[in-house]
Amino acid sequence: MAFYENTLVARQDLAEKDLKDLRSKYNDLINKSSGKVMKIEDWGLVSLAKKIKNYNKGFFIHYKFEGNSQTLTEVEKKIKIDPSIIRHLTVKYKKLDTDIEYFNKDKLNEKKK
Repeated sequence: MAFYENTLVARQDLAEKDLKDLRSKYNDLINKSSGKVMKIEDWGLVSLAKKIKNYNKGFFIHYKFEGNSQTLTEVEKKIKIDPSIIRHLTVKYKKLDTDIEYFNKDKLNEKKK
């Protein structure tokens, strides 16, 4: 099995309930298709460098998971037909680091002090 990081960019006009449903939907999908979610990071509402489908901002959800090609195929197939996702990126790794959180607000505040 290989390790993957998958970042989803959801529309900025989604409600909090819709974001929770989106998180759990892809978490369940990965776990049911012979994969294992190791970590889910919610990066929040972030401004985009360029407009994507007339959106200036997007909610970023980052998954770190272990799976095979079947898992990846299922996830990508669902992402492509999901209207609430405006962009996604999947990266394959040989070794996955689950300790680093790039958008952790607590750590960023500690560094500024």
